[in-house]
Amino acid sequence: MTVMRRKRKRLLFQTARFFDFFRRNTEAVSSLGNRATLYRYGSEFFPALLEAIPLAKSSVCLEFYTVCDDETGRSVADALLAAAARGVRVYLLYDYIGCFDTPAAFFKKLVKGGVNCAPFNPPPFSRGIAWFDKRDHRKVAIIDGWRAFTGGINIANVYSGLGKKMTKWRDVGIRIEGEAVLELLRLFQETWREESGTPPKLYPTVQSAEVVGDAKVMIINGGPHHKRSFIRSAFRVAIAGASESVTIASPYFIPGPRVLRSLLRAAGRGVQVRLLLPHKSDVPLVRLVSRSYYGQLLDSGVEIFELDSAVLHAKVLLIDESWAMVGSANMDQRSFHRNYELNVVVDSRDFGAQVAEMLEKDLKGARRIALLEHERRGWPVRFLERLASPVSWFL
Repeated sequence: MTVMRRKRKRLLFQTARFFDFFRRNTEAVSSLGNRATLYRYGSEFFPALLEAIPLAKSSVCLEFYTVCDDETGRSVADALLAAAARGVRVYLLYDYIGCFDTPAAFFKKLVKGGVNCAPFNPPPFSRGIAWFDKRDHRKVAIIDGWRAFTGGINIANVYSGLGKKMTKWRDVGIRIEGEAVLELLRLFQETWREESGTPPKLYPTVQSAEVVGDAKVMIINGGPHHKRSFIRSAFRVAIAGASESVTIASPYFIPGPRVLRSLLRAAGRGVQVRLLLPHKSDVPLVRLVSRSYYGQLLDSGVEIFELDSAVLHAKVLLIDESWAMVGSANMDQRSFHRNYELNVVVDSRDFGAQVAEMLEKDLKGARRIALLEHERRGWPVRFLERLASPVSWFL
């Protein structure tokens, strides 16, 4: 392929026609002139968040799958209590299942201090265990309606690097400032109203006009309340639009037939496709099912790397080193169809270059899987893969 042709293809990927097609298939809400900041690790994310909360003038809204009662959780809680004490309206929406191990006293202290707290989908025992499958997997903090922190990071020591536990989790967060945050605020208000029964009393101090950035940002909202999976469509359309490279980091990789075909087609037309997946997982059964996809992918030219220096939890997609998607959604059936998820697309060469540099560093520290090595795995492993495959929908 000539240099001129490569440039032409790259420009086609960035045309308004492509973005219109993307929005139609994902119902993404887009805006221009935003500022995007990448946090490569939780140890960068939490100091920035804890610096932003004390600056809040009118409101702080948090929506997280997991909030732990540890050093990190208590640091965030103290910041929320201090904000509420000076008259800022503070809301915390947490997933009931994700916070199952968090003592009720943790949230009661927040409520007593003026923080509005609500669990997402607490168990209605009259319906048995059917409620268990509905989860709010989003991770987002919104300050004054114009600054937001989001990504895949939960509020816990394993993400921040604090505490005595030696287990390290590899995750990524971003900060968005500008008009795009208004959509995040709208989604929070909608979910809060559905779960608590009352609308949040928010008076955002919107300062998006003061933000000058180069990033086009698109917000993709996914959940079981939609007739089709916009999260899955976002992955598929983005991969289909790649002209040079696709790099994906995902802790839970059960793509299903449609996304699998998208990856194979991209590799078939000469796009470099690389997957960064975990070597050690907090859900071993998912890793077992994930490896059942390796053979077909490797045989088609897809490069697969496994990170073993930490527990991979980052959810990142990078197209042609300039178009990045970061968020809460894994590349699995639960995120596609049953979780409430939130992904943010950032179209910015500067931001894309930062993401590319970060992923290259992760890939260099990961172990590349060879097809021959994978095919030599023993029959017990193959048997377990076949045994686990039928339950992949529920993982």
